[in-house]
Amino acid sequence: MDIWRKVADFLVTPAAYVQSEPVQVIETSISMVFLAGPHAYKIKKPVILGYLDFSTPDLRREDCEREVTLNRRTAPSLYLDSVAVTLEADGSMALDGKGVPVEWAVKMRRFASEALLDHMASRGTLDIPLIARLAHSIAVFHTALAPEYDVGGVADFRRTLMSNDAEYRDFSGTVFQIEAINALRDASLTQMDSNTVLLDARREAGWVRHCHGDLHLANIFCQDGEPTPFDCITFNDRIAKIDILYDLAFLLMDLWRRGLKQHANHCLNQYIAQLSPASAEACIEGLGLLPVFLSSRAGVRAFVMAQTSRAQPDNAGLISDAREYFELAQSFLRPPPPRLIAVSGLSGSGKSVLARALAPNVGALPGAVILRSDEIRKQLAGMPLLEPLPSAAYTPESSALVYACIVKRTRAALCAGHSVIADAVYARAEERATIEAIAHEAGVPFQGLWLDAPPEVLANRVGARRGDASDANAAVVRQQLEYDTGSISWARVDAGGTPDETLGKAVRALGLERDSMVH
Repeated sequence: MDIWRKVADFLVTPAAYVQSEPVQVIETSISMVFLAGPHAYKIKKPVILGYLDFSTPDLRREDCEREVTLNRRTAPSLYLDSVAVTLEADGSMALDGKGVPVEWAVKMRRFASEALLDHMASRGTLDIPLIARLAHSIAVFHTALAPEYDVGGVADFRRTLMSNDAEYRDFSGTVFQIEAINALRDASLTQMDSNTVLLDARREAGWVRHCHGDLHLANIFCQDGEPTPFDCITFNDRIAKIDILYDLAFLLMDLWRRGLKQHANHCLNQYIAQLSPASAEACIEGLGLLPVFLSSRAGVRAFVMAQTSRAQPDNAGLISDAREYFELAQSFLRPPPPRLIAVSGLSGSGKSVLARALAPNVGALPGAVILRSDEIRKQLAGMPLLEPLPSAAYTPESSALVYACIVKRTRAALCAGHSVIADAVYARAEERATIEAIAHEAGVPFQGLWLDAPPEVLANRVGARRGDASDANAAVVRQQLEYDTGSISWARVDAGGTPDETLGKAVRALGLERDSMVH
């Protein structure tokens, strides 16, 4: 410990980096980060905790090397190397010197704290397009990972829940009430026990992988306009080798807790849309696990806030945060029953804008799965969502496959207890009857909306689209205006005005509370 303290004292001095500017220090329970000039240097503390062992220089060196290797999966330009702090012949210390290594540090490129997504969220600059890009990058990352068949499943997740429970009990009577701790444990285990087959089936299907493990907004920064996860879990494979949905759940929980509910819902839906068709369907089938996954993630933040409060003399804010996370963990385990809403109308009527506005308010958190025909068509074709398809791809046969896919995924989501918003034209009476029948088959409420707008409004809207999955143009609108839609029994909504006006009318048609709508 004495030599480690000397290393820390050395790294806080500008002379360690051959510079004169003061060194900034960020300290956590397990590490210290020294911000010096264009670089950051991170050393591990010589601690032993229930989930890690950094007690020897060799163990700390090994973790530094793992940190560089694992984080280069998502942030290759950020993580430069693992470097030694050396004891020189004259008794002085040097960073990456010629002497005997006495400690190890991760060397990284430095970035401005304003680039962190949690800072952007606090400033109100974390926008929906950035969340869409983040969902895409996470989907690409998860897809590239190799399956881990020897970890995960029911046994490992039960250990996670019971570990959380033990952490809460360290603060019973001070931060958390024992009755609430017991209730959260029982509700969590009940949710898990109802999904034991699914947990093990997902492991056997290869959805447990060596993930990031700590995927919240403070561990993602914006690099050249692209959201970039970093600082993954390196010290405990049991925490990092998890179901990919459990990895994603940390981010969804963090967004929801910050009041960014549209962002959380869009992140889930864009993540699904960016997967291959088979992976997307597996993800939807796994949504029954999301309540307990989200709850566990909120619970982790609850006891971390409680632990952090111990070291802070003025800790009222941290204790309040811990209790808020704990209450959120409880609320995730009380999902409302699923329902199915179909949003239909000709191209340019505003279906997708309305669906995105409604979704966070419908069903289990973070809101309904949106099954959008335009995105599914691209997904089935193996094309990026924003890349136009040739007109030859728009055939009756391809459209039938898209609508069949919506039906299949709707059935799977409802079976998993998750609500669905089906977003498609639904110009044909048989298409409307088929999607409505799925709700009756599943025993869930159904509501259908048909959006009306004047032809010139439809044409103007599709002409103004940029960066959207839809390929519709004015010619498509003219063609659709000739459709014989037959008798439409669904609630008709005047969508010729602003998106907010359409939302208000749709909310009234659906019987939702406008004042309770989240944005």
